[in-house]
Amino acid sequence: MSDQLSRVFAALADPTRRDMVARLTEGDHTVNDLAAPYDVSLQAVSKHLKVLEEAGLVTRSREAQRRPVHLEAEVFDLMTKWIERYRRRAEERFSRLDAVLASMQDEDPAHRDHHDPQEGTAS
Repeated sequence: MSDQLSRVFAALADPTRRDMVARLTEGDHTVNDLAAPYDVSLQAVSKHLKVLEEAGLVTRSREAQRRPVHLEAEVFDLMTKWIERYRRRAEERFSRLDAVLASMQDEDPAHRDHHDPQEGTAS
């Protein structure tokens, strides 16, 4: 996978990594903080972080003895633009379909002589 968008979607395909990203939206965390809720080794968490890092979703900095993991929110702009492009195309197709269905209803004689179910009932 050479393009960043593919790496990002592949990284987010794993539920543990998605959960880590969700937790990082609240703020930076250390590897130990991120590992706490999972029943896996620190090495496994580090491997997950490496995948997220290679996708450009997170960076790690050095603050004294800590190495906080930081979410790179700009990557979400790339994903959002891609998703938005296809969402707009799908909406345009649905709008055209709605127009076709509406014109078919207008042409159907059964819909022109609309019968009100309330008419003809005794009160």
